Amino acid sequence: MPTTLFSLAFGVGTQNRQNDWLEVFYAQPLIRPAGELCDAVAKCIGYSGGNQAIAITTNQAAELAERLKSLDPVQSALLTRLAESHRPLVATLLAEDAQLSSTPEAYLKLHLLSHRLVKPHGLNLAGIFPLLPNVAWTNQGAIDLTELPARQLEARLKGTPLEVTSVDKFPKMTDYVVPAGVRIADCARIRLGAYVGEGTTVMHEGFINFNGGTEGPGMIEGRVSAGVFVGKGSDLGGGCSTMGTLSGGGNIIISVGEGCLIGANAGIGIPLGDRNTVEAGLYLTAGTKVNLLDEGNQLVQVVKARDLAGQADLLFRRNSQTGAVECKTHKTAIELNEALHAHN
Repeated sequence: MPTTLFSLAFGVGTQNRQNDWLEVFYAQPLIRPAGELCDAVAKCIGYSGGNQAIAITTNQAAELAERLKSLDPVQSALLTRLAESHRPLVATLLAEDAQLSSTPEAYLKLHLLSHRLVKPHGLNLAGIFPLLPNVAWTNQGAIDLTELPARQLEARLKGTPLEVTSVDKFPKMTDYVVPAGVRIADCARIRLGAYVGEGTTVMHEGFINFNGGTEGPGMIEGRVSAGVFVGKGSDLGGGCSTMGTLSGGGNIIISVGEGCLIGANAGIGIPLGDRNTVEAGLYLTAGTKVNLLDEGNQLVQVVKARDLAGQADLLFRRNSQTGAVECKTHKTAIELNEALHAHN
């Protein structure tokens, strides 16, 4: 029976002095690879099933490159390069999309997201935080925090600059993959594991967390939190924020439909349908009381914002005299939405 895998990748990474993995770079991760390819890899490295991260030598990488020439020329070429490595190598094989059990597995799933092979909330990321060590990200690569003082001293003595750009569990996405067709003003604000769709522009104050992102095209000037997926043609205004949890309702995906506009310093705690507009400065939580207005601006009923989750063609605004949150629907909302998009 052929070997079946959910994902397979060959990586090169960094370990500390105790041989613990700090990070792994996968140049060409695969999703649901062919059975013949899986069989060849399994026989070469002694894979016995399940989810495993198996350390491989440069000799094994060279052998794999030869075996895969006719099966997958791209992976064969990658393994030929990995066979020249002076850094530790790993083959990570995931039989199923199960809870994570190792740092190489965690990095593979982050790569699958940033390579656009899986969309946000399409992977089981349970247990990821304990498996991502908090490290110093430097111009000389990832460094274990306990080893950083010695490395800093060594750099000073040699006159070699050692710049610590961040201390975090997540590295910059662009140090691992730059998706095609994107513009990113400040790469430090996009974490590995972000999904940045083709045609997306992320301005200087824009931020995209892991397991969140944009389908593209669209512009991001605010924050896209983990669990948020922004649809095509949507704009998130400067300083806006989004939440990944519905208040009082448990964790859900906070999706933003196509053609939405979330104004500056605005935020949402509910999924938005297509062509929604949230005016600047309005923070819309799941429990926010909303006055539904008809086309004549007459009150129809008062609902909670969660009751409007996912509906299309809505305009959310705050009444400047009473402070009440209002929602215009149907034709009026569509016309106002189009006018706001044209203005911006």
